[in-house]
Amino acid sequence: MQLFAIIALVLILTRVVTELWLSRLNQRHVRQRANEMPSVFRGIIDATMYRRSVDYTLAKSRFGDIVNVFDTVVLIAVLFSGLLPWAFGRFSVSLGTSNLAMAGFLFLTGIALSIPGLPFAWYAQFKIEERFGFNTTGMKTWIADRIKGLLLALLLGYPLLLLVLKLIEWTGTNWWLWAAAVVISFQLLLLLIAPAIIMPLFNKFTPLPEGELRQRLFALAQRTHFPTRSIEVMDGSKRSRHSNAFFTGLGRFRKIVLFDTLIAQLTEPELESVLAHEIGHYKKRHIIKMLSVSIAGVVLAFAATAWLARQQWFYRAFGFTYQGGFAAAHFVPALKIPKPASKMISETVIATDILKVRKS
Repeated sequence: MQLFAIIALVLILTRVVTELWLSRLNQRHVRQRANEMPSVFRGIIDATMYRRSVDYTLAKSRFGDIVNVFDTVVLIAVLFSGLLPWAFGRFSVSLGTSNLAMAGFLFLTGIALSIPGLPFAWYAQFKIEERFGFNTTGMKTWIADRIKGLLLALLLGYPLLLLVLKLIEWTGTNWWLWAAAVVISFQLLLLLIAPAIIMPLFNKFTPLPEGELRQRLFALAQRTHFPTRSIEVMDGSKRSRHSNAFFTGLGRFRKIVLFDTLIAQLTEPELESVLAHEIGHYKKRHIIKMLSVSIAGVVLAFAATAWLARQQWFYRAFGFTYQGGFAAAHFVPALKIPKPASKMISETVIATDILKVRKS
């Protein structure tokens, strides 16, 4: 095994061991306080509900550990079994190394690597959430969500991948700067259009009805100088009994969203407090900070990938062969090796954490 491959394996194992250790520390902390309700909760929830929340937290944490180990095993298997070089070689022989073909390889590899995680997603939704009374998602909705996600990835992600590969040909050694600029611009565009176009594909949004609650929330927004044109209700109960609120979008597309479950569970003063919490994120410039971190991450990711794509030792460490010169076909394995499952593209393109900004 090449030296760099050994280093990569050690880093992967170190990461997962550290994450499991931190998870166990959290679980131990929760268990130690399972029978002692914090004073701030007394009079708000009863002992039975508190104990159930402890059980839910531990169940999710333990299941998360299992998923983490499984993902690590898949990652190690993909990186060190020779599967990626074999798949890349077969794909290249069959369809060539054109930009269209290479973008297709990236896209299909990402889809293939996401399939093993589907049973875990199903179990989390239909077993854990169901056991604690939160799940309201039907199998039809669950499947439809994934089909819609796949279609969005095809319609948005594939053209972006293709454009990035074309930039390698058009812009030379500085292609990664142009590629980062394109991806960042695409992120910002999604921030604008997602509330109006993408999010309604998954949930129904209706204006908060006229009444005291609507007046109260708009008055709060005006007092705090929070610019918003609408307060909408999302049918969160379609999938879960969890309650939530967030604001999303930029400029004229910014809107406040309340889950219908939240409205059903809280009084008007409590809902006003929740909105004040969300406005606090705006006042503290958390959106700008998150965008800045995301932009920096995109630039660093492309810079690292561009550098790795020129290193012959890097290819040899994972079973690829590097042929002289540089082309999009060389960039593809360099992109797939550091971050399998197309996470770099999906995380930087879709940016779902930024779209919803913050979940309460």
